[in-house]
Amino acid sequence: MNITVRYFAGMRDRMGCSEANLTLDKGSVTVADVWAQASEGQPLPDSTLIAINMEYTDADASVCEGDEVAFFPPVTGG
Repeated sequence: MNITVRYFAGMRDRMGCSEANLTLDKGSVTVADVWAQASEGQPLPDSTLIAINMEYTDADASVCEGDEVAFFPPVTGG
């Protein structure tokens, strides 16, 4: 299964790139599985926002072939 992973803002700095293409061998894949492979096993930071194909979701959501998974820190403002 091929997945496009995008990182925004502080997540891009943390991962050292803005985009990666991953190939996963599993049949059933969650966002948490994508993060585990992309980050080489580092824990997903608390309060990370996640989107699949531009729709907010959580780490337990299923990912399908060709999906785009995005990780970015929460936005704050005042």
